[in-house]
Amino acid sequence: MADSTNLLSPEELDALAAGIEDGTIESDTGVNTGAAALKHDLTNEDSSLGVNVGAVDMINERFVRQFRHGLLEVLRTTPKINMANVKIIKFGDYLKDLKPPLAVNTIRLDPLRGYSLVVIDPSVVFASLDNFFGGFGRGMNALPPGRSFTPTETSIISIMLNVFFGALQEAWAPVMPIKCEHVSSEVNPQFAQIADQNDLVIFSRFESELSHDVTGNIDLVYPYSSLKPIREALASRVQTGDDDTGDQQWSNELHAAAADAEVPVRVTLAEVETTLSKFQSMSSGDVLFLKKADYARMYVNEIPVFEADIGSSGPHMAAKIVKAMEPEE
Repeated sequence: MADSTNLLSPEELDALAAGIEDGTIESDTGVNTGAAALKHDLTNEDSSLGVNVGAVDMINERFVRQFRHGLLEVLRTTPKINMANVKIIKFGDYLKDLKPPLAVNTIRLDPLRGYSLVVIDPSVVFASLDNFFGGFGRGMNALPPGRSFTPTETSIISIMLNVFFGALQEAWAPVMPIKCEHVSSEVNPQFAQIADQNDLVIFSRFESELSHDVTGNIDLVYPYSSLKPIREALASRVQTGDDDTGDQQWSNELHAAAADAEVPVRVTLAEVETTLSKFQSMSSGDVLFLKKADYARMYVNEIPVFEADIGSSGPHMAAKIVKAMEPEE
């Protein structure tokens, strides 16, 4: 209980009042009682002080290159993977946009704190399953409510996760070495609680197209608290930029992928020009007189590339390359 006894005597109080009245004592002490108060929620993390989203974007760019190459080796198809911008949102806001059933995988990224999520659309799973067994990537858009994945579908998810883990570890390597570990699988994202509803998460979405008419998303979700302790390492990678190793590797992979492209090849021994009327009057048994050429021409994708000799090899017709042709102006 506060003491009601005055600390100043009546004479001192009278002198203080007189001083304020005649101006010898300033009444404005500098305390701004009209200042506006700013609300701050102490339970909510400040996303402006910490993780550099640009660094996560750089990791994702490397991941997309590695993941695409890994799927090519496993599924024998070249998927189109588009990377969306990284977002920092509340975990509850992320969950409310998801409709089960989905392939929800809780993973651990050692030495990062906590657990992360890899969420795969069923359409991606079914298209991968069809490709794996020699199909054209046909799939279904969604699972019926309440249906779980079959053992075969679960095996395909496991194969995709192994490719995903390898690509993610390679993508993180310039920042810090990590090791990916699968913890558990669910079909309902509500059961995969890697954070509280109001906690912030760092959300990356990769839109995958495994065939012309089948697209789906693969999401990677980090808890904000897992990346905040390494924010200095992430920021330093943005300042120094990526090394040339990744660019050289990407160039080598692009060259290897281009080398697998199929191109039409044809060999022309000779050509003759004629009029439409003469061509229409031709019939079986007519003889065409051609100008003798030194060599036949080999066309690759309708571009003359080599001069060749025509002959045979066993039961087959054959063309032996003699020399390369000079590029046409």
